[in-house]
Amino acid sequence: MSYAYLFKYIIIGDTGVGKSCLLLQFTDKRFQPVHDLTIGVEFGARMITIDNKPIKLQIWDTAGQESFRSITRSYYRGAAGGLLVYDITRRETFNHLASWLEDARQHANANMTIMLIGNKCDLAHRRAVSTEEGEQFAKENGLIFMEASAKTAQNVEEAFIKTAATIYKKIQEGVFDISNESFGIKVGYGGVPGPTNGTGSSSQTSSCCS
Repeated sequence: MSYAYLFKYIIIGDTGVGKSCLLLQFTDKRFQPVHDLTIGVEFGARMITIDNKPIKLQIWDTAGQESFRSITRSYYRGAAGGLLVYDITRRETFNHLASWLEDARQHANANMTIMLIGNKCDLAHRRAVSTEEGEQFAKENGLIFMEASAKTAQNVEEAFIKTAATIYKKIQEGVFDISNESFGIKVGYGGVPGPTNGTGSSSQTSSCCS
């Protein structure tokens, strides 16, 4: 399927915050309550539409364990969008955000759009981090913020799409040199003026259907 742009995303955050579940809910519209720990990196893709243009999201879901941190770092390069996830019921996952953000700032391109997600908002009765704290952290660090639930699908779609809309806006404003794929943006066949270099990724995982 042709696309106007391809955006590469990376999902980061502590282990067990629901990164893989967010990806699965977005690509497959299903929730898997028992999920094996991600070893290294997992991958998913889906087409969305922004401003009437088909945009393909290529999403790399990284392992949260410290032992995989070096693998994760290699995926920051070439990512246009990042989803930084914590679990609203586990304060330590919120406390570690600064460390994740420092990693992202150090290894990703300076214009990467980062969405902060407070996941598991369906467990509000076990909440350990207030919405206001999440909003404050996002505001102080120039991030977009949403609380979401991979289980109920609340705000999952919106989080991925709002991130893409922000990247798209930056393209319109000329922030990116879109001929340089190291920014995590690839121009496709979707009738966009500028360099077209094909899709280059016709074989996808089974989770690429929208």
